[in-house]
Amino acid sequence: MLPDLDVIGFRFGVHYGDLWGHRGITHSLLFAAVIGTLCGALLGKSLRERWTLALLLSAITASHGVLDAMTDGGLGVAFFSPFDPTRYFFPWRPIHVSPIGLPAAFSRRGLGALSSEILYVWPAAILTGALLYAFHARQKRAESPGTPKPAP
Repeated sequence: MLPDLDVIGFRFGVHYGDLWGHRGITHSLLFAAVIGTLCGALLGKSLRERWTLALLLSAITASHGVLDAMTDGGLGVAFFSPFDPTRYFFPWRPIHVSPIGLPAAFSRRGLGALSSEILYVWPAAILTGALLYAFHARQKRAESPGTPKPAP
């Protein structure tokens, strides 16, 4: 949800289509890489863990913009900001855009957006999480001394 902090800009006169506007630089791949790298550096213990976390957290942050580019509203996502302000949507846009603001999120339109997210986003997120968990568990078993390794 971090990229959506850009909506605070509306209160300060930042327009939707501006560099710091909604779905602008905070939805860019550069922002995702910077946030992922900073968080990985702060949270990781070893150099390997830091880079692993940096890649994972960058991908997670970038997924926000990818999902926003699959919505049916707004101006698109500035993936390459600040170098290119062009905003993009994907050709397949099954997710209903969520209205901005907490009260609006519980309106009929907001609940419709949540329904489309449950249908299109949640299954993919659950599957991705399960695969990452299984991969991580397998890695842990392989690194543990004295643990029999699974047959290939």
